[in-house]
Amino acid sequence: MEAHLARQLLSRTALGVFRLNGQFLAESERLARPAGLTAAWWQVLGAVLPEPQPVSGIARTMGITRQSVQRVADLLVREGLAEYLPNPAHRRAKLLAPTAEGRASIARIEPAHADLAGRLAAELGKEAFAETAAALERLTRAMERVMETEEAAG
Repeated sequence: MEAHLARQLLSRTALGVFRLNGQFLAESERLARPAGLTAAWWQVLGAVLPEPQPVSGIARTMGITRQSVQRVADLLVREGLAEYLPNPAHRRAKLLAPTAEGRASIARIEPAHADLAGRLAAELGKEAFAETAAALERLTRAMERVMETEEAAG
């Protein structure tokens, strides 16, 4: 692929992802507010719903800094929405887990979340929605590989 076209595609992709991120954050704030959460609180709580995780693991999964997750995790614990548990794999890196109150807050978001998912599926079509999710996952993995290559070289 010619360099000029590749640069244009990168710019279009980055701008599209930035805009989409802003749209998702705004909608997440709207959905989370009635449950007494922020989008960031919802994001971190959602990451530990399946199983407790260390802050560093949450940060890696979400693609943000450990410090950002730590600040949110500490707030969630202070508000009684999450708790720190001992980590058998690491004495100092505790696991973050939702409390019953945290799970209840997430459950209050679920109906509006399901409605948004249904409306997006109707707008895109189920097949295109699945293809979009897969394309974003491929792009994320490709970006990770490119960044790892840069880090190894530099």
